[in-house]
Amino acid sequence: MSELTILFLLLGSFSGFVAGLLGIGGGLIIVPILLYLLAPSIDQSILMHTSIGTALAVIVFTSISSLYAHHRHGAILWRNFVKLTPTILVGSYSGAILAKYLSFDFLRVFFALFEICVALIMWFGISASGHADKLSRWVWSFAGYVIGLISAMVGIGGGTMTTPFLVYNNIQIKNAIATSAAVGMPIAIAGSIGFMVAGSSQVLQTGGIGFVNFEALITIAVSSVFFAPLGAKVTHLIDSNKLKKGFSIFLAFLAAMVILF
Repeated sequence: MSELTILFLLLGSFSGFVAGLLGIGGGLIIVPILLYLLAPSIDQSILMHTSIGTALAVIVFTSISSLYAHHRHGAILWRNFVKLTPTILVGSYSGAILAKYLSFDFLRVFFALFEICVALIMWFGISASGHADKLSRWVWSFAGYVIGLISAMVGIGGGTMTTPFLVYNNIQIKNAIATSAAVGMPIAIAGSIGFMVAGSSQVLQTGGIGFVNFEALITIAVSSVFFAPLGAKVTHLIDSNKLKKGFSIFLAFLAAMVILF
């Protein structure tokens, strides 16, 4: 077993645990680390694209495992999942296609700034006076499209947007995390397909189809699905306020990683 394979396995284990714990799909960890692990073998012009596309493909498997674990706890708000999913699918696919035309540095900076903004929202506990059940259908549709679009562009399962959106509308953090874990599945499916299609015509090789590296995908996915249920179990044992604070610190740390690449 090569050193790179071992690192992929460790990355999958940790990202799977955090995916279950925070409902973020694991992409927040996978993308920054893949930037470093794939750099020796992937041309820099498509390195960020490949890291994002591969992360989304991994999230397809991680989200299924995490979704099942949260469903067993009865924490997923399926009515909100149904409201978001249709436009999330459209947004995720279009986000992947759009990313093809964006430069490495643009995607890198966009990823980092996005993480910082979400970290601040979670840290200060910004919330609305209304409730999610009172939001109109067009608000859900617009939110779903934006979540899908941006999530695909930065390679995440959408938890960093879905969780704050639901918390902002006065849904309990644990239910928001569980629902975000479920939302990660349609985002990952549409987004990864989009990145495979978007990269299928490019000449530079990524070790897979389009902007998805198969070695990283398979290795990370295998280990991540085993650790996602453990993270989901721990979520229901931790104080909600501490979880939000920890979430925000974690996002800021990952943003710094990408900026310093």
